[in-house]
Amino acid sequence: METKNLRKQRVGIVSSNKMDKSVTIVIQRRIKHPIYGKFVKSTKKFVVHDEKNECNVGDLVRIMETRPLSKNKRWRLVEIIERAK
Repeated sequence: METKNLRKQRVGIVSSNKMDKSVTIVIQRRIKHPIYGKFVKSTKKFVVHDEKNECNVGDLVRIMETRPLSKNKRWRLVEIIERAK
């Protein structure tokens, strides 16, 4: 019995939509420093495929891992959770 590998999903905020059919997503995490115990913010950027150009800066979106679509794009847009105000 073969089970299909589940693809990774992330939730982040759109930081740039200046490209055609692509957006940049920023995902921010709080990590506890191993020695000092202070919480440090770390950010990671993803280039995401947005087929219909429907994202705007500040939108909260869900993205999913996919096959490489270009040099930097390995994620695609699943849904827009919340529009920017």
